[in-house]
Amino acid sequence: MTSESRVRAQRVRHGKRPDRVSVPPSDLPFAPTLGATAARVPSTPSWVAKYLARVISCDVAVGVLAAILAATLRFGEAVQWQYLLVSLLVPPVWVLALAMSNAYERRYLGVSVEEYRAVTRAVIGMLAVLAVSAFILNVLLARLYVLILLPVLFVGGLLTRFVMRRWLTGRRMRGDLMQRTVVVGRADAVASLVRSIKSEPAQGLMPVSVCASGLDGDWNMVPSIEGVAVAGRPRDAVAVADRAGAEVVAVASHPDLAGKSLRRLAWALEERGIELIVSPGLLDVAGPRLSIRPSSDLSLLHIERPAAGTRTILFKQLMDRTLAALLVLALSPILIVAALAIKLTDPGPVFFRQKRVGIRGEVFEIYKFRTMVVDAEARLAALQARSDGNGVLFKMQNDPRVTKVGAFLRRYSIDELPQLFNVINGDMSLVGPRPPLPAEVEQYEPDALRRLHVRPGMTGLWQVSGRSDLSWEESLRLDLRYVDNWSPIGDLRILLRTFHAVIRGSGAY
Repeated sequence: MTSESRVRAQRVRHGKRPDRVSVPPSDLPFAPTLGATAARVPSTPSWVAKYLARVISCDVAVGVLAAILAATLRFGEAVQWQYLLVSLLVPPVWVLALAMSNAYERRYLGVSVEEYRAVTRAVIGMLAVLAVSAFILNVLLARLYVLILLPVLFVGGLLTRFVMRRWLTGRRMRGDLMQRTVVVGRADAVASLVRSIKSEPAQGLMPVSVCASGLDGDWNMVPSIEGVAVAGRPRDAVAVADRAGAEVVAVASHPDLAGKSLRRLAWALEERGIELIVSPGLLDVAGPRLSIRPSSDLSLLHIERPAAGTRTILFKQLMDRTLAALLVLALSPILIVAALAIKLTDPGPVFFRQKRVGIRGEVFEIYKFRTMVVDAEARLAALQARSDGNGVLFKMQNDPRVTKVGAFLRRYSIDELPQLFNVINGDMSLVGPRPPLPAEVEQYEPDALRRLHVRPGMTGLWQVSGRSDLSWEESLRLDLRYVDNWSPIGDLRILLRTFHAVIRGSGAY
């Protein structure tokens, strides 16, 4: 036993508290300040407290409104005292149910659909509380009261989160209410993660410092990565987070930042109230396909196969054809007016037909309203040099072949509506990758051929993310993301976003 150990042992025997032992930084690389500087006291960022205060206030208001509507519509002015008591308890119980369902969890605020799922769980919890309470107290609750109360709570809870998320996203798009973030990892992975974070300000992350390895020479010689200052190496992450006042540390995929090192980093950040985000390096794998498979000494990330089961595909086809038929009926006046406008203003056919490549490389004939002059195909070669496209696709913002009526139809995607008949025929889907030309498929690299694993769509992620303004790489990435992660619910979400994109007319020419 060393002399220092004997002194400490004697102090313990005599009831004296031993001196704090300073841990050398070399032994605990991710907590170099332990023993030298007190860890930062965990605190809730001011924007989180304000955001939660707004949300909780709205939830209380929804609870009050639901209780008043349920009591008034069921009983009118003659409300029994039992229902007055229940109505008074509804707002606090509703907020408690939301809290127990993780609706106010900091990590979900403004960035995860878990907020919406929490509302569903809270409503089910309220139903269970009402049922159990009525059973224990031997009280028969009026069914109409419950049938009014719960739907109002459900709709109000969803609407509250939708409005607050829109408000939060708007502030973040202006650079407000962001979480200061330190990005850690190998230089190339850090650069990719920083670009991804900056491209999605709605996530609320603002890179303020970088701790990177794999730099050419000393890190002091590299001032920044993707415009973010390099403040040290990965081992300095905790100290850098302290100096920068960071709320989040994001770790890019790195073989050296795993196992014990990552665990120590998590411990050090936990003491400081700093969130830890780890990028596993998986490209475009949606959350529903990811799950944790526990093991004895580590957690495994399980990646589900894309939703390509027979039942799912049949359901998608049934949904596509049914919705397409309903849309044809609903939009028939627009289809008729557009056809008449084309016929009366320019000689030639109303519809434009073209060979496109569909699922598994099958060629089909696509239908569109004609928006160009009759000899447009013959004049294409002369315009190739003036293309505004992305290398594979020919696009031209001021294409001289487009007619006046055609320009209007293109701006609001009315020219695409005849493709509803392609959907009914089974050649296309409402949502999917853009249907390519045979000449474009001949230029595809191996990865791009995966676009042909699903039916092409009238709209898709490319349509709601920039349309013709996207580069080929961005369009391909979005299409591949859809192929690997599509779902019927996701298709409905894209259809709703498409309506908004079409109304704005952004990226269409």
